[in-house]
Amino acid sequence: MTDTEGSDWVSRTADEVIAEADRRAPGAPVVCASGLSPSGPIHLGNLRELMVPHLVADEIRRRGRECVHLLSWDDYDRLRRVPAGLPPSFTEHVGRPLTAVPDPDDAYDSWAERFKAPVRAAMDALGIEVREISQTAMYASGAYADAILHALDERARIDSILARYRTRPGVGDAEGTEDTGDTGPTDSAAGLYYPYRPYCHRCGRDTTQVTSYDATGALVDYACAACGHRDRVHLREDNHGKLVWKVDWPMRWAHERVMFEPFGADHSAPGSSFTVGAQVVREVFGGQPPVPLPYSFVGIRGMAKMSSSAGGVPTPADGLRILEPAVLRWLYARRLPAQSFTIDFGAEVSRLYDEWDRLAARIEAGQAQPWERDVADRATTTSRGRVAGPRRRVSFRVLASLLDVTAGDTAQVGRILAGFDDATAGDGAPDTGSQGITVADVEPRLSLARTWLAEQVPAEERTHVRTEPDSDLLASLTAEDAVSLRELTTRLTDDWTLSGLTRLVYGVPKLRAGLTVDDPATAEVKRAQRGFFRLLYRLLVGADRGPRLPTLLLALGPGRVRALLGQGDALLGERDAPHSQAGSPAGESRLTEPG
Repeated sequence: MTDTEGSDWVSRTADEVIAEADRRAPGAPVVCASGLSPSGPIHLGNLRELMVPHLVADEIRRRGRECVHLLSWDDYDRLRRVPAGLPPSFTEHVGRPLTAVPDPDDAYDSWAERFKAPVRAAMDALGIEVREISQTAMYASGAYADAILHALDERARIDSILARYRTRPGVGDAEGTEDTGDTGPTDSAAGLYYPYRPYCHRCGRDTTQVTSYDATGALVDYACAACGHRDRVHLREDNHGKLVWKVDWPMRWAHERVMFEPFGADHSAPGSSFTVGAQVVREVFGGQPPVPLPYSFVGIRGMAKMSSSAGGVPTPADGLRILEPAVLRWLYARRLPAQSFTIDFGAEVSRLYDEWDRLAARIEAGQAQPWERDVADRATTTSRGRVAGPRRRVSFRVLASLLDVTAGDTAQVGRILAGFDDATAGDGAPDTGSQGITVADVEPRLSLARTWLAEQVPAEERTHVRTEPDSDLLASLTAEDAVSLRELTTRLTDDWTLSGLTRLVYGVPKLRAGLTVDDPATAEVKRAQRGFFRLLYRLLVGADRGPRLPTLLLALGPGRVRALLGQGDALLGERDAPHSQAGSPAGESRLTEPG
C-alpha cells in the first residue's frame, strides 16, 4: 500500500466497480453482494464476507452513486451434518433445508433463524446496511421458476461446462450439492444430468434423483433414495427444490444483476465455483460475472481455519463484547482482502487498542498518512453517520488496570477517572485541556475492558494488592531505597494525575542521580528506574511486576500507598480504592506494563 491519496484497496475497488457498472448499465444502481449460509454460527472469518462488500458499497454511496448491498441467506441449503452438542436423533434432519430444521431450544422459527439473529444485531452495531434475501423465500415464491426451467432446458450445455473442470468424472462430491453443484455426469435415474435437486415431499430431504423432465408442463418427476417416495414438482406452481450450487450462484448473479461480490480464496482456484460460474452465467444465462475479489481467511490465535458448522469459534457478537465497533471495522478495513490475519483476544487486545489510539492521535496532530486517514474514517463512519464509540478516549490498558485494582468497583473507577484530564488519559488521548472524565464518557470501552478482564485474563494474572505493609522487606531496605521511597511519598500529591504520577515515578531515580525530573534518563538512571519499579511492585502487590505503576498508585490513593511503602498510617482517604481479591501475578501479566 502506498502513501498516495485514495490509493487504499477500497477506493481502487470502488473505481473498478463503478467503471464496470457504467460500461454495463450506465446510471443503474450498483449491486454489491454477500452470501452467508446460516448452517451454524457466523464467525469472525465469515464477517469478511460482509465487511469487504460493505466497505466498497459504502465508498460508492459516499461518492453519491446509488448502491445496494444484498445479503443472500443460503437458507435453502441442506443441513449437512449433526452439529456438535446435539443428540444423535437430530440425524433425521440431515438433508433438509435449513429453514425446515427446527431450533432445538424452540427460541427461533428454524435452525437458520437461530444464526441469522445475532448477525443482524452485529451488523446494526457495525453500521453495515444490507438488503436481506432468503433463498428459501425466493425459491418457494417462484421467483426463480423461469431460471430453473432455462437451466433444465440447457442441462446438456451446463454438463459440458462442468465437464471441462471435472477432475474425477463420474465421482460425486461428498460434501453435498450446495458446495460444488457437480455430482458427476449422471445425476438422475435415467443416466442424464439435471442441475436441479428436488426436496422430497414425504421426508423433506434432498436424497432424490430426477427421473424425468417435461419442459412443456414445467414438471419434474423424482425418486427419493432415502424413503422410496416418488413424486412430481410443478415448477411454476409449487417449487420444492433448488439448482445445484455451481448453477445456482451464477443464476443469482444474472437475476440480481450483481456487479461486485467477494468470496473466499478457495472459490477462485481453477475449477472452483467462481471459475465455473463465470462460464455458466455467460453461456447459459446470458449475463456477466461480478467484479471478483478473493479474500483470505481470518483466524483466531491458536485455532486452525474456522468452520461455522462446527461451532465453538468467536462470532462478530463475541468480538463486539471486547472490541469497539470501530476497532473491529478497522481490523478488516486496514488490510488488503488477500492478506490473511489473526485476531488474538489475549494480551494483544491492549496492544491493538494502543495502536488504534496512537493512530487517532497522529490523525489529530496532522501526522498520519492520507491512506491511514482514509482507513480510520471508514472504521469510524459510514455514509449514514458515525459508528458508536466513547466520547472521550482513555487507554484500554489503563481502564483494564483500574478495573483490576479496584476489583471492578465502578464507583471507585469513576472517582479515579474524575481526576483524569484528556492529556493524561493514556496513549493517544487528545490534549483538549478539559477536566473530569466520567464513566459515561468512556463507555463502551470500560464495559468492554471489564468483559476482557473477566473472560480473557486468568485469575492468577490479576492483581493482589497487599493488605499490610511488608515489614520484612521494609526492614531490609538499603539507605538509598529508603531515601527514594521518602522522595516519592513526599511529592506524591503534588500532581495527583496520571501524567503527574508518571513523571514522579520515573523522576525519583533521576533526582537521586542529581538530575531534574525533566532531564533525559542515562543508561545508569534507566537501570535505577527498573530497580525502583521492582521495589514498588514488591511493596504494593507482592510481585516483581504488575499494572502500570502510575495507574496503580492512582487507584490505591495516597493514604494506602504511603502506608504500604512504610511512610504513613493505613488511613484511607477519599481517593483510596478497595483491593482486588484475585491471585497474585505469575510471570508477566496481560495487564503488566513497566512503570
